[in-house]
Amino acid sequence: MSDRNNTRNFCIIAHIDHGKSTLADRLLELTSTISGRDMEAQVLDNMDLERERGITIKSHAIQMEYIHNKEKYLLNLIDTPGHVDFSYEVSRSIAACEGALLIIDATQGIQAQTISNLYLAIEHDLEIIPILNKMDLPNAMPEVVEDQIIELIGCKRSTIIRASGKTGDGVAEILERILTDIPAPEGDPEAPLQALIFDSVFNQFRGVIAYFKIANGTVRKGDLVKFVAADKQYFVDEVGVLRMGLEIRDELMAGDVGYIICGIKSAREIKVGDTVTQVKNPAVAISGFEDVKPMVFAGVYPIDSEDYEDLRNAMEKLQLNDASLTYVPESSMALGFGFRCGFLGLLHMEIVQERLDREFDMNVITTVPNVSYMVTTRAGEVFEVYNPAGLPESTLIEQIEEPFIQAQIITRSEYIGTIMTLCLEKRGMMTKQNYLTADRAELTFDMPLGEIVIDFYDKLKSISKGYASFDYHITGYRPAKLVKLDILLNSEPVDALSTLLHVDNAYNFGRKICEKLKELIPRQQYDVAIQGAIGAKIISRETVKAVRKDVTAKCYGGDITRKRKLLDKQKKGKKRMKQIGNVEVPQKAFLAVLKLD
Repeated sequence: MSDRNNTRNFCIIAHIDHGKSTLADRLLELTSTISGRDMEAQVLDNMDLERERGITIKSHAIQMEYIHNKEKYLLNLIDTPGHVDFSYEVSRSIAACEGALLIIDATQGIQAQTISNLYLAIEHDLEIIPILNKMDLPNAMPEVVEDQIIELIGCKRSTIIRASGKTGDGVAEILERILTDIPAPEGDPEAPLQALIFDSVFNQFRGVIAYFKIANGTVRKGDLVKFVAADKQYFVDEVGVLRMGLEIRDELMAGDVGYIICGIKSAREIKVGDTVTQVKNPAVAISGFEDVKPMVFAGVYPIDSEDYEDLRNAMEKLQLNDASLTYVPESSMALGFGFRCGFLGLLHMEIVQERLDREFDMNVITTVPNVSYMVTTRAGEVFEVYNPAGLPESTLIEQIEEPFIQAQIITRSEYIGTIMTLCLEKRGMMTKQNYLTADRAELTFDMPLGEIVIDFYDKLKSISKGYASFDYHITGYRPAKLVKLDILLNSEPVDALSTLLHVDNAYNFGRKICEKLKELIPRQQYDVAIQGAIGAKIISRETVKAVRKDVTAKCYGGDITRKRKLLDKQKKGKKRMKQIGNVEVPQKAFLAVLKLD
């Protein structure tokens, strides 16, 4: 049995690439949780994808034992992602902790995502321990960054720990501070069981393994427990703690973080944020855990329509591990059956596509991403549209409203001009400019979410040489002049390529997309007309020329009528072919739309 006073639950929050996974490695080494033989860089990032990109995608929980003054302490660490698209993972980790290590890169200073994750932690009343990482680098500027931290959280300079995840400096001090500053978890082991599920994974032999933090009560093997939101009851097969693997325990009590296995076969029955309680002595559900709101929607279709069921199973298992992914079935004229998926952002969409390919061997086509719009019809009906194909006729629409965001960009002052130009191009309005230090400014813009969906983040990084950081939150819907742009191939609309966009951008976008498709669509035996249309009005056109056999090659000399006769015969054949032929759109064409510039 664990002594609750000697348990500490904490998470690590930081911007992407500030070295939190490396610092977590040092903590694991110093507490001898992992032997030198098993040690590898970013040991908690267990997906190949995380290693390759050098980013954390999933939050990872692990328990460490630390002996201090001959007393044994249990430290539960939850490592969190830093990218804006995975902020939902962070919010779940924060809900299971009493303290947080705020890690800031001494060479880069505070970035936008650090601030938004920090506010999440402060809302949950977590104890914050500020840490300056990467102190071993020659271009570290500790004094400047310490000033930024003091201004942000109002702490004393002496409380900021200077550390280096690479060399291990300052890590012992971090452990001391975790013991002294972070409070032990509260909760009564004798009260009715109340536990919060903050993550889950699917194991093909054991079913769903749920990771949870117990707020009150005790759980043992063999107990009959109830999942409140799912309204299902199960017997507990096994409980235990998360070390480098799963370690079985006889019981877990208030304050513990661990896992529970109940032989749940269906991925649908576990909801992240659900409360586990006992059937014979139930407790109320833990509140304050809201469902995630996806920001970007795109259709995901199997390349081979026979793989639809496999794709459904893959989506179910992926959603279990990635609670911020939402999906509903839909069908498309061009692509057959698939799903309309909701993502938190473009990186999230890219990662999901990559994980479907690697973990489930599913080859998929993704359509142009878009956001959800509010449509008011002339009859006064209001409904949400996720897909341009779901838009009613333009004559029936009274107004369309699009989601707006408040974007926070933190950048060096020399890039302010180019960043403002970029945001104004994307229909942004500047609302605030605030200098954090002499050469760092925070810019706040009101912008339509639809404009930042496709390539805004990439452009922002390239014009600021990687220094600008970006964070946003939704502020509501506003009316906008939006039109539906259809792409026609031989007068047939391809619904997977239609987009909803602002009237000012429509002509330019329509022209570009037709030019791009002309390069990508293979030549047929007949001319293929590629047109961009708004309603009945054609705004751009390109033609893919036919592959032609030289039928007049055998005519040498003689009357022109002989050549004419052969050419007319060929022309009729081409016309007949065009009526029955259909144009295959290669997958590259769907992806090219995303990277139009």
